[in-house]
Amino acid sequence: MKVLVTGPFGNVGGHTLPELRRQGHEVRAVARLSTANRKAAKAHDVEVVWGDITDPAAVARAADGVHTVIHLAAVIPPTSDEQPDWARKVNVDGTANVIAACQAAGARLLFASTMDVHGYTIDRPPPRHIDDPLVGTDPYSNHKIEGEASVRASGLDWSILRLADVPILGIRDPHPIMFEIGLHNRIETMHADDAGLALTNALAVDEVWGRTLFVGGGPRCQITYREYVSKILGAMGIAMLPDEAFSDKPYATDWLDTEESEARLRYQRYSFDDIAEQIAASLGWKRRFASAAAPMARSAILRLSPYYRAAR
Repeated sequence: MKVLVTGPFGNVGGHTLPELRRQGHEVRAVARLSTANRKAAKAHDVEVVWGDITDPAAVARAADGVHTVIHLAAVIPPTSDEQPDWARKVNVDGTANVIAACQAAGARLLFASTMDVHGYTIDRPPPRHIDDPLVGTDPYSNHKIEGEASVRASGLDWSILRLADVPILGIRDPHPIMFEIGLHNRIETMHADDAGLALTNALAVDEVWGRTLFVGGGPRCQITYREYVSKILGAMGIAMLPDEAFSDKPYATDWLDTEESEARLRYQRYSFDDIAEQIAASLGWKRRFASAAAPMARSAILRLSPYYRAAR
C-alpha cells in the first residue's frame, strides 16, 4: 500500500515512518524544506515531496497515486497559543487542503486528532469516552474539533484517532506552559513507538474506518501531572519542583477509554515508566554529569514559572 504522511518528521511522524516501512508499505512524505527535514528524510530513507501543507498544489502533488493519507501535520501548544493565525492556516486550512487532495486522488484519510477536544473534565469520573461532549479550550483544540467535522463531512473513507499525550523520548527545552497545568490533573501518555504502531495497524483494520477512537497508553500510562513532571525531571536527574511553581488550573487532559482501540489495533506495549527510562537513557554519556548540573538546571527551569516568581 502506498501511504502519504504529513508531518512526517515530528514526534509521532518520526516513529510512524519506520513502522510503516517495517510492515511493508511504500511511504511518501510531504514536508517543508529545511536543513533539519533534509537530514531526517535521509535518516528515514523516504521519498519526500517538498512543500508546505498550506500550499494546495504541493499537497495535491504529494497525494497523487497514494492509497491512504496519514495526516499528522499540526501546530500544537505552546506555538499554537503564541501564533494562533499561523496555527489556523496549518491546522484548519492545511487540513482542508489534505481533504481536497484525498478527494482528487481517491485516497482514504486517517486524521490524527487529540484528547484535548473534550475540554476540562477533572470534575468528572474517568475515563473519558469517545462520545463525551467536545469543548474547545484553546486554538489547538478548536482547530482539531473543526478539522474532525470537516473530515466527517468530506465524503472520504476516513478514520479519526484522538491521541493521548506522546512525550518526546529525549531531552526537550522547558517552556513556561509546563506550569499552567495543575498538578492534580489526570493525564494519559503513550510511547511514541506505540503511537506509530497504532496508526500503521489502522491501515489494515476495517473496523476503525468510519469511526473515531481514542488511542492512548492504557492503564499503565494513566498518571497525574504531578507524577508526569516528577518522573520526567527525575529521568534527567532533577528533583521535583515545588508546588507553588504550578498553577492550580484544570487542563484539557484526562484518562481515556482505549479498550476498543487496543482490541482492534494491539499497540499498547509500553508503560509511562518505560517512557521515563528511555528519556533517561537518551542522555547517554552526559548522564555522568547530570547530577552535578541538576541544581543549576532546576533553578533555570524554576525561573520560567510566573507563579514561583510571584511567590518569592
